[in-house]
Amino acid sequence: MTKRSNWSIPYLVFLILFVVLPLLLVVLYAFQGADGRFTFANITRFFGDADALGTFALSIEVAIENTLLCILLGYPAAWILSNRQLNRSAVIIVLFILPMWINALMRTLATAELFTMLGFTLGKGTLLFGMVYDYLPFMIYPIYNILDKMDKSYAEAAQDLGATPWRVFWKVTVPLSLPGVASGVLMVFMPTVSTFAISEFLTNNKIKLFGTIISENINSSMWNYGAALAFMMLIIIGITSLLSGDDEKAAEGGLL
Repeated sequence: MTKRSNWSIPYLVFLILFVVLPLLLVVLYAFQGADGRFTFANITRFFGDADALGTFALSIEVAIENTLLCILLGYPAAWILSNRQLNRSAVIIVLFILPMWINALMRTLATAELFTMLGFTLGKGTLLFGMVYDYLPFMIYPIYNILDKMDKSYAEAAQDLGATPWRVFWKVTVPLSLPGVASGVLMVFMPTVSTFAISEFLTNNKIKLFGTIISENINSSMWNYGAALAFMMLIIIGITSLLSGDDEKAAEGGLL
């Protein structure tokens, strides 16, 4: 135990048991039939299932809308937090962190109860409100970290060359912050597609997202088809992660 590398063994065991093994089981069940034999029937069933495809399309739509709203609200907030002239108090940063100290399910239940008390009809509008409320911090902090660590000399150089503050913001600040935006999009978009508790509580189960379909199949002991749907989500997450990585490299390497 004198070697530093030995201290990584517990983490390695944890990853194998609770990350690698569950993923392997998902893939295994996705390509198994009820008789335990290898089959593509579960995958092809998804592409022929109008209900699953419609729910998937709706999930993508809600995820895009939620991500765009989080960017519109999160970027100005992150910029204000990183601007020393506008933000001189650490209290403001703590206020953005506070919601994350509360369990997401409790926040969702409280939001649903608030809408009920106010007499609002639960639907897509309340769903998007709850989504933004839950995922906005995950958009703010990656952008804030990038803006806070940004080399201010770029903006100063642009100002010395006669650029207006607005032009400095669009030509210097925004391009340099794109890696943070890409990270925020990844952290907001994919959880939105796969969530199910938020849509159930904030719409009274009127709107089903892709995570709900997976949950219903698993709860109905349809493990193979549920695993196939989860496998499709894994593929989408992997593709999105690869594209996000390429975008971040392009933003970092091809800016100036």
